[in-house]
Parts: sequence; structure tokens; C-alpha cells
Amino acid sequence: MANVTLYKQDGSENGSVELNDAIFAIEPNDNVVFDAILMQRASLRQGTSKVKNRHEVSGGGRKPWRQKGTGRARQGSIRSPQWRGGGIVFGPHPRSYSYKLPKKVRRLALKSVLSEKVAESALVAVDAFSFDAPKTKDFAKSLKSLNAEGKTLVVLEAGNDNAALAARNLPNVKVVDAEGINVLDIVNAKKLVVTQAALQKIEEVFA
Repeated sequence: MANVTLYKQDGSENGSVELNDAIFAIEPNDNVVFDAILMQRASLRQGTSKVKNRHEVSGGGRKPWRQKGTGRARQGSIRSPQWRGGGIVFGPHPRSYSYKLPKKVRRLALKSVLSEKVAESALVAVDAFSFDAPKTKDFAKSLKSLNAEGKTLVVLEAGNDNAALAARNLPNVKVVDAEGINVLDIVNAKKLVVTQAALQKIEEVFA
């Protein structure tokens, strides 16, 4: 099994922790990761674009001129699509862009990006984040001592409210619990900071 150094929140070393090779040491599958990112980005789309078609635009109740005898093409309404101010034929309407990938594919994508972070030495294991109060300054100090500056994803165990509240105002820092990790957040982060309890939860869920 792969070993990574275990740190305290003040940046000092506290031994090492073994990682499950089936999760943190697989051969990354780039195609699956790409598909997972596309799926997540599609799910984030609002899908609220809207245009008016022929029956929704105002006006056009009267036939603009008589059917025959004018020398012009016959017209039934000034709100037909070919008229200026007319309805749009194939414009966008509110819809959901989200779709699902198979569960095995989503899990393989997560394992791939986690393995990449370990291979790049971008995964930082912390024994615990323990704060008496949700102080952003204290959490920022801990991240600096762990050399986790820049875009950072912090994975906490469920119920660690003080740490989650302390980190939410920090720029370039996102906090999720162990069950909320996802491919897009991990790929976007330069460093992945995970507590020991969260690591155990990840291995329990994905092993």
C-alpha cells in the first residue's frame, strides 16, 4: 500500500498513513475523467434561455394584405418567422442539460483523479482540524503551515462545523465532506487536503 506523510494542523509531521491502492494508486483513466467532468459541467448549466415562438409574440392577428391581386407573396401574419419582430423558429427553451453516467464509471473517475493527486504529491493528509471557534485566521494559518496555498480543496469528516465555517470565507479554498467529493472539484484544486477521518470514510465508501 502507498504511504503518505501524516501532518498535524500546525504543519509538523505525525507519522504516516497507508492508502488503499485500489483507490489511490490505480492507473488513471483520462477518458473517464473527461466524461465525468463533462457530466458535472452539464449539470451546472442553468438551462433558462428562452425565446418567443410565433404564438407567443404580440400582434399579428390581422392578415397584412389580401390573399390575391397585390403581386406580393401571400402572408397570414406579420409575426411569422420571416418578418422582422416575428417569432423564433428553433430557439432555446428552458430545459435541463444534466445526464447520468453509470455508477462504475463515476467511481473509476474519482479513483483516477485521487490517484493522480497522490502521484503528483498534491495530497496532504492531516490527522485532524480542531478549532475551539470558527476563526478564518486560524484555518488560514494551518493551510499555510501545510504549504497548501493557492486553489485548495479541503475534505473534512462530517460534523466538523468549526473547521468548515472557518474555511468558507477563504479565497481559493473549497470545503466538502468525505461523501461530497467529486471529480470537478479535485481537478480544479492545486492541493487536496484530507483529514484522516475523511480518508477512512473515502476508503469505506469506494473500496
